[in-house]
Amino acid sequence: MSSKKNIKNLQTTDFDYSLPEELIAYAPLEKRDASRLMVIEKSQYKHTHFSELATDLPAKSRLVFNNTKVIAARLFFKTNQEKEIEIFLLEPVNGDYTSLHHKKNATWNCLIGGSKKWNKDETLVHAFPSISETFKLYARCTGRTEDCFVVQFNWDMEISFYEMIALIGNTPLPPYIKRSATAHDVQRYQTVYATSEGSVAAPTAGLHFTDELMDKLRQNQLTSSYVTLHVGAGTFKPVTASSIADHTMHKEFFEISLNTLEVLAEEDQSIIPVGTTSLRTLESVYWIGIKIYHHLQDLGLMNNLDQWEHLDLINHEQFSYQTVFRHLIILMKAKGINTLHGHTGICITPGYPFKVAKGLITNFHQPQSTLLFIIAAMLGNTWKEAYKTAIEEKYRFLSYGDGMLIKL
Repeated sequence: MSSKKNIKNLQTTDFDYSLPEELIAYAPLEKRDASRLMVIEKSQYKHTHFSELATDLPAKSRLVFNNTKVIAARLFFKTNQEKEIEIFLLEPVNGDYTSLHHKKNATWNCLIGGSKKWNKDETLVHAFPSISETFKLYARCTGRTEDCFVVQFNWDMEISFYEMIALIGNTPLPPYIKRSATAHDVQRYQTVYATSEGSVAAPTAGLHFTDELMDKLRQNQLTSSYVTLHVGAGTFKPVTASSIADHTMHKEFFEISLNTLEVLAEEDQSIIPVGTTSLRTLESVYWIGIKIYHHLQDLGLMNNLDQWEHLDLINHEQFSYQTVFRHLIILMKAKGINTLHGHTGICITPGYPFKVAKGLITNFHQPQSTLLFIIAAMLGNTWKEAYKTAIEEKYRFLSYGDGMLIKL
């Protein structure tokens, strides 16, 4: 494909480093904003803590948070032969997240642990004796796709699917944390501002924020906005292809409100995404706007961006993100659309021209991961020096670990 020409020489092994086991954070700190923060600006490093973030952000910064909420995506059943089956919720069929609020039934794409033990003609049953002797959740496998199963759930209690899985499900911790989620994880593997249910993994850069830190940011005249990107299990999918061009990203659902677009389109502010999910959402909205501006697609109810599509769109005339967002605002108002919805599979790699983000707040990521590709795109080859410094300074890595503020 022509869109892959610019990245065909990027090898996955170019983004490797040795991560000491003792630096992996398997549990959160007692206090969220006690996590350490490495501030990077023009290859200079400052070592501080998240509680002091307000003093290190550029003046007139606008932080953009991902307000997605982690759901209890791990459901356990037993077959008629008492064999355990784990059903891991990925996303609702057709990307309709309103199904979380449906009552009586819901159909989701799922991973199934122990799928060979499940006779697909058998309906699995999960009982709730602590709630009612008669209330049960039923699961029936109705098909499969290339990489997941389609499972239909039915229940007879007057509660939503989200409420129901909260009763019986388990919080899905990252796969490298080889333990069951505790009650403490249920609270800590969730941002304090999470409102939109749908993720099966937390937007971990946001885990460092407390209500007190948010207040401090406001007191320092630092503004904030919210977008939604429901993080899928693909965020932990290892990159097994030797060439980055051959890696397949899973698409994830996002949404951004008309009001948020209007605020972001204002001049004279520095947009700092909190986390790679917020960054990917903002950059995706820009490229979708470019497609619409050049009449490559019409504004619709769902607006999608493929993995390498931005590499082709670079060949079209570019504008500031404010101009692109204003164009989207005009069209949304004309069509009476209050929220821009879509799916994005954008893969950001070195050489990517950031269109919206003027920096990034993020954690320290796994070697050879798509998240590390984003850091390398921001820092260039100095990402290696940054990670070497973090290891020497004994920062805590991965989801429950410390983080960095990159200032472009």
